[in-house]
Amino acid sequence: MEIEKIKAVDSEVAELVLEELDRQRNTIELIASENFTSPAVMATCGTVATNKYAEGKPGKRFYNGCEVVDKIETLAQERVKKLFGAEHANVQPHSGAQANMAVFLYALKPGDKILGMDLSNGGHLTHGSPANFSGMYFEVASYGVDDNGYIDYENLEKTALEQKPKMIICGASAYARVIDFKKFKEIADKVGAYLMADIAHIAGLVATGHHPSPVGYADFITTTTHKTLRGPRGGVVMCSGEHAAGIDKAVFPGLQGGPLEHIIAAKAVAFKEALEPEFKEYSENIVKNAKILAQTLVNNGIDLVSGGTDNHLMIIDLRKLDKTGKDISNVLERINITANKNTVPNDPKSPFVTSGVRLGTPAITTRGFREEDIKIVGEIITEAIKNSENEEKLAELKQKSLELCAKYPLYPDIV
Repeated sequence: MEIEKIKAVDSEVAELVLEELDRQRNTIELIASENFTSPAVMATCGTVATNKYAEGKPGKRFYNGCEVVDKIETLAQERVKKLFGAEHANVQPHSGAQANMAVFLYALKPGDKILGMDLSNGGHLTHGSPANFSGMYFEVASYGVDDNGYIDYENLEKTALEQKPKMIICGASAYARVIDFKKFKEIADKVGAYLMADIAHIAGLVATGHHPSPVGYADFITTTTHKTLRGPRGGVVMCSGEHAAGIDKAVFPGLQGGPLEHIIAAKAVAFKEALEPEFKEYSENIVKNAKILAQTLVNNGIDLVSGGTDNHLMIIDLRKLDKTGKDISNVLERINITANKNTVPNDPKSPFVTSGVRLGTPAITTRGFREEDIKIVGEIITEAIKNSENEEKLAELKQKSLELCAKYPLYPDIV
């Protein structure tokens, strides 16, 4: 991060960037969808590839001078296909939402029916929320979780048979258990529906075998490249060869103009990192740390949706404590822990207040937190929840958070 060059032109932005760096360094990051890229990925985001327009795809561009970015984009495609074992990959989507949009644009027509996980049960906005394009342009049916917090596959199948959707969407943004892609495929086949797997949250775990893969089951697989993949912010669509041309056309010219070749270059770097043995160990540690954090919370009397986790995240259920996700996430931020409010199944509170808090371990695992540190984090969170109005106690907990952050310096070589 060449802060001096920024400062020479725009001291205000430079100071704000340094302020954000300081915030990240002094915060225990538990937002499940956030992570810290490697210095190499971050550096690649700021290369000369940002200068090149490259509408189209490698070998078929609408601009001249694309011979080098063709190589960059092809390299990213080949690496992500190797990483997941996919036949085809488009690495141009600017985000996971746009990756999902590309699949919808290719496979559906306005008014077609989709069956996705209900947002309040752990789904994503782009899986059919009425506030999102997916809920505005398509007819939506929903499935959710049972009383134990696990996907209710029996009800899912019943709903699919009744509703006969054109597409079933599996994947979630707040679901702590293993997703049975084989079961989803069996249900999709019974009703003749496409199956789309949105693995944005679990992509890093899937890539390393720490979560089952949807490859071979799903017609389309979408993901972000940050979160557990630890790359730059962006998206990818993967599919079989029969859908390749249609997906590519949906991305461009269907949805996007010029791809962000500097970000695609950074994706290529992240995919290379994810193919290394060290990344598999990292992914294993994400899951291990999540289980330790979940168990620490449970041992201290904190309820979790489904009682624990199989992946990188968990949802605290605050209903028995008569506290809200909004209040507790704000309390945690005051003691230098960032998390986000989140609905719990059958939440009596609104999505702007919620009865839950979502926690995730990708970022603190990147930072180097170990088992003993994770237990301390769990105890800090427990004490903050139980003493949310005790200013003296919160001050003590903030100091403990800062001590943990100091133990694992973030980007020490930047400035």
